[in-house]
Order: sequence, then structure tokens, then C-alpha cells
Amino acid sequence: MLIPRHLVESINRLKTKFPILAVTGPRQSGKTTLLRHLFPDYQYVTLENPDVRERALNDPKGFLNTYKEQVIFDEVQQTPQLFSYLQEKVDNDRQMGQFVLSGSQNFQLLQSITQSLAGRVALFKLLPLSFQELKPLDLLPKQWYEAAFKGSYPALYDRNIEPTDFYRNYVETYLERDVRQLVNIRDLRQFRLFLKYCAGHIGQTLNLQKIANEVGISQPTAQSWLSVLETSYILFTLPPYYRNFNKRLVKTPKLYFYDTGLAAYLLEMTRPADLNTYYQRGAIFENLLVAELYKHQFHSYQKTDFYFWRDNNDLEVDLLFENKDHIHIAEIKSAETINSSFFDNMQKFSNIAKGASLSPFLLYGGNESFEYLNTKVIAWDSVQQFLSP
Repeated sequence: MLIPRHLVESINRLKTKFPILAVTGPRQSGKTTLLRHLFPDYQYVTLENPDVRERALNDPKGFLNTYKEQVIFDEVQQTPQLFSYLQEKVDNDRQMGQFVLSGSQNFQLLQSITQSLAGRVALFKLLPLSFQELKPLDLLPKQWYEAAFKGSYPALYDRNIEPTDFYRNYVETYLERDVRQLVNIRDLRQFRLFLKYCAGHIGQTLNLQKIANEVGISQPTAQSWLSVLETSYILFTLPPYYRNFNKRLVKTPKLYFYDTGLAAYLLEMTRPADLNTYYQRGAIFENLLVAELYKHQFHSYQKTDFYFWRDNNDLEVDLLFENKDHIHIAEIKSAETINSSFFDNMQKFSNIAKGASLSPFLLYGGNESFEYLNTKVIAWDSVQQFLSP
């Protein structure tokens, strides 16, 4: 089943404006499927193939002359030497949409683009499926904990594979291999334990020293592993908001997974109900919605800087972003029933942020959206409405 992706609109809009298009994102997020469908007349070349990769590394100029135009180069971060020759070729040929690049290791791809292709490439990010892509096909589970447990990788919907089977193979086949290509991991058991502890710290401020101590590794090693997981689109961090309103603030980011299905697997969940009764179910729900908002902005080719806000008295706003001089703030609650206490922190923040123009939202685990106590209450599966003006 080919699920329409929202990123298509932005790619179509810019494919006649840049000589090179590049799509990055985690493995198995649907990059190859999307590009081969979107560019059916382009020749497809994967640099995962060792024979092809050797030719590209040993004779990049001759390799490019073999594929003169309208080519998709997949996993192109494997051959960084190719980028300088791509620059020379597109500068000489001056054809828009001449090459399409894709890769699953964001750091290497971005580094090569920055060094060689700046100004010549439109860069896109494709994450796993979003709520908006699943809902029209009636593929989105009805309850948030079912959606969080299943995750959102396309194979889970295309092949009807059990999440536990998919994620077991995802970790062993893709994740561990990719990480070992970038950093030296002597003890794979420790790395798996590191992944598990990261899943156990979802929605918490990042304390790498604590995680390193629990796993039995040094803090520099933990930092190195975290950086690789971030560049491979497994983890991301949510920074604290910088305006203090005369308050002492927490300055450490919070930790999240791009896909909660992977986190649920690492936490050894075996069914959706396990998430619903999990003692940190609120953190999993928060992760689900924050990751969904990141998907929405990437797939819409938008740039929104998200934050959380917490002072030294543990008063917290779960999520916020600025729109010009306006601040959208949100409390995130997994409950399906509204309680008036859910609005307390936003009211306290409003009292502290005197003079700031605020729009309060409650993102919750129910299925209806409405307005209550001058606050927009948004159902979990419509979370993108938080970004509305």
C-alpha cells in the first residue's frame, strides 16, 4: 500500500528551483519508496551496494559521467568524495532537479552538503508516518496508547507486521549496524542497555551522567552515543525556553524518541494496554504528541522552534513556541477526561509572564476538540492544531 506523504507537495514545489534535492530521515521511514514514486523516470542507484560504492569512491568523476542526469543516489553519505564532483557538475550543467540524494545519517549528509553544495540543494526531512497521513486511510488507531505502541514506520502498516517483530529486527539490522559505522562500540550489550535507559528517561531533563552511571560507561561515551542516535533520527532533545521572566530556570533539555513504538519495544512492552497502565504513561503520551509536531513541521517544510519552560520551583509549561511576539503554550495530559487542575500551570505562567501575549492550549488523550476556560482543548489525534494561528 502506498500511503500519500505530505512532504510531496514541498518537493514538487522546489524541484524546479534547485539542481539537487536531498531527503534525509531514519532508515525505513519511506524515503526510497517516496522518491521512486515521485521520480519514476529517474535512474535509481544505491550506494549501499559495495560494487557501486567502490566505483564512486575510486573514480567519482567517471562515476558521475556514467549517470549524467535525472538520477536518485540513495544512501549517498557513504561516498562523501562524490559531493565536490556533484558541485562541479551541477554548476556546469545548470539543470534544475538534476540529482536527488537520500541518506539516513543526517550528520554526514549535512556535513557534506554544507561543505560542497550550499545554495545548490533543497534539503527535506522525512520522518515516519504522521497522524495526518494515517487518518484519511483509517489507519490511525483509535486510542493514543494503541498508536504509541504500534509506532509509525510504514512497514507496520504496509506489511501488517507485529510491532515487536519489526522493532526487534530494526534495532539489530539497522540501528546497531549504523551506530557501529560511526562510533566504536566494544560492548553491544552496554549499547542496548543505553538505549533502554534512554527510553526510561523519556520526557525527563537529560542527565547524561546519571544514565552513564546506570549503564556503566563514561559520560563522554554516553555523549558520543547520544549524538549518533540524534543524527540517525532515533532521539531528539527539546530545549528549555530562554526567557526567564525574572525566574531561575532549568537549562537542561528534555529527551524524546522520534518514534514511541521503538521506545515501547525498548521498555519491553508487549501490548498497547501496557502503555496505558505504565507508571510514566504521561511521559509516553507527551513524547507521542511532541514527536508528531516535529513530523508536521518537517513534512510541511516549515521551521518552528519548540521549547519547554520550567523554573526552579518545578513550575512547568510542557510545550511552547513563539509566533512573532505571540507565545503558544500547551499543557499535555494523557487523561481522556478534563480536570480543571490541568489549566493551573498555564494560569501561573500567565501571571509570571506579565505583558506577554499568550495563547493557551490543552493537548489531551480524548477524542473531541473544543474550547474551555478560554483555552483551546485539542484531541490527541488533532495535535497539529496547536500550530494554527
